[in-house]
Amino acid sequence: MRDTKEQILRTALRLFAKDGYEAVSVNAIASELNITKAALYKHYKNKRDIFDHIVARMERRDAEQARTHDVPAETPTENGKNRRTASPEAIISFSKAMFRYWTEDEFASSFRKMLTLEQFRDPEMNKLYQQYLCSGPLSYVRDLFAALHLPRPQEKAVAFYAPMFLFYSLYDGTENKTAVLSELDEYLENALRP
Repeated sequence: MRDTKEQILRTALRLFAKDGYEAVSVNAIASELNITKAALYKHYKNKRDIFDHIVARMERRDAEQARTHDVPAETPTENGKNRRTASPEAIISFSKAMFRYWTEDEFASSFRKMLTLEQFRDPEMNKLYQQYLCSGPLSYVRDLFAALHLPRPQEKAVAFYAPMFLFYSLYDGTENKTAVLSELDEYLENALRP
């Protein structure tokens, strides 16, 4: 039973990434898995329930990535609560790992592609796209830099994160993914040097 639930989740996300969330029906998901809609409904209430489970998994996995790389899972706050900082080395290591996570991990990569497709069609998807790939990471980096007492943290965060955002497009558009990863690593190694 657990395997079927997981297969439904992964198949739905793969289809959402390929065709867009709105274009994929419960029928299409069930058909892809060679099961009936009734069998699918034993595991998920509807397509929205599948989507909500995908988002919940991404939230958990993002927090796990942060803990693994010794950076705060939550954005450092100004009031002193959760004001844990990360070293520049940890930020670089985390950034490298997150790029690989968002490009090489099948689940995260499909989620990123789905949000990229859907950001222009649906305000909720645009909000998630911003949260996971644009303004969310930018604000997170800004707050990490502010916690390190770097001058002009917003400006430094833009200079640090904007090239990473570009590297997603470079990675998606090339056959030579190894070269892009190598260029990204070189960029990140030098990004926080004075």
